[in-house]
Amino acid sequence: MTALRKFLLLTVAFALCGGCQSAGPAVAGETKAREALVPVTIVSHSSRHVYQSELAITPAQQARGLMYRTELAPDRAMLFPFRPARRTAFWMKNTLIPLDIIFIRDNGTIARIAEQATPLSLEPIDSGESVGAVLEIVGGGAAAAGLSVEDRVSWPGGPKPVP
Repeated sequence: MTALRKFLLLTVAFALCGGCQSAGPAVAGETKAREALVPVTIVSHSSRHVYQSELAITPAQQARGLMYRTELAPDRAMLFPFRPARRTAFWMKNTLIPLDIIFIRDNGTIARIAEQATPLSLEPIDSGESVGAVLEIVGGGAAAAGLSVEDRVSWPGGPKPVP
């Protein structure tokens, strides 16, 4: 099964499930989620940045996110697609490393970047508006790559790639 087909099937499954629930340290299928990486491309001014991203589609995957991880490579990420788009908030409960949380509008533009989210914090980090996805990257990664609000984001099955 191609990565795009797998992504589309998982997106449909998420749409049918909806909502988030808590997840403990062990989540079934986590290893498979780490194996099925999707390239997420961000076009910032004249440069492109590609992040090999795990998908968080099911309620359990979305609740767990990057919890309990002790590292995240600069070119890796986790993508949380939402259908339909909605206003959302994230927190850093049980997340051991700082993250940059990139809120992506349904049209593929960046709405907000929450930089260097504090590990283990229970403080909600609000999207500020309706978003179609969230991308979590290593803390400081957005500044290092020169990412900013209104940059364009795309991935297979997501917003159309930027020409």
